[in-house]
Amino acid sequence: MPEGPAPAPVTQRLRVRYAKRGRLRFTSHRDISRAVERAVRRAGIPVAFSGGFTPHPKISYAGAAATGVASEAEYLELGLTESRDPARVRADLDAALPSGLDVLDVVPVRAGHGDAPVKPGAFSDRLEASEWRIRLDGVAESDAADAVAAFMAAENIEVERLTKKGRRRFDVRAAVSACELDRRAAEAADAPCAILRMVVRHSTPAVRPDDILTGLRQVADLAPPSPPLVTRLAQGPLDADTGGLADPLDPDRETGLPSGDDAETARGHDRPQSGDAASADAVSA
Repeated sequence: MPEGPAPAPVTQRLRVRYAKRGRLRFTSHRDISRAVERAVRRAGIPVAFSGGFTPHPKISYAGAAATGVASEAEYLELGLTESRDPARVRADLDAALPSGLDVLDVVPVRAGHGDAPVKPGAFSDRLEASEWRIRLDGVAESDAADAVAAFMAAENIEVERLTKKGRRRFDVRAAVSACELDRRAAEAADAPCAILRMVVRHSTPAVRPDDILTGLRQVADLAPPSPPLVTRLAQGPLDADTGGLADPLDPDRETGLPSGDDAETARGHDRPQSGDAASADAVSA
């Protein structure tokens, strides 16, 4: 057993929403983790550590986007040994992170009822679906509209993908709860293109935007002449009535507004459009 005092216990947990933009969209999840750990140290945030021979900071991630994909809705959780003001943590952590990893919201995790602890996997369970924007440069809107109609009309669309367990075939249609053209965003774009917005349920195996593009190619021969530009706009609980996504941090909020200076975006009421900064950060899947 390692010698020395036991690590300080966690007295506060903070959930953080951050964006992955610009050149940082090419950064691997491992490198992002390292950048966050360095930023926590520079910001003087009292993060807790695990015990054992190789202590690790208590920072966990949920629903991370793939390397090369921009995102406005990435999440991590910090375990702290001392309580801190979430707004101050947001500002300090954002200042310590490189440009392109931008902290949008920090919310304290509410304690369980009575003596009941917070369930470790509770937050991941809230991330039921993602909303994606896919820009297809050089594709006519009429062709994209026909492809979307054919895709949504199909009962199932099987695609094949190489996984860690070898090649696997799976249905991508069942995971897509909504898919439509964003004509307003396409009109505001800096080049002729078609822009798709879709809500995709988190399933096993995970259905990625490139899997859906493979499905569109199968049902309608839609083949963009250049790599698609992909941005995750949101992820969270799926509302069966509206088909939209709720803010997964809402159950933890103690006030009506989130901490941080991106309140409306954090609540999901102001999705970025193609003319926004987030659009410029989109990248091929």
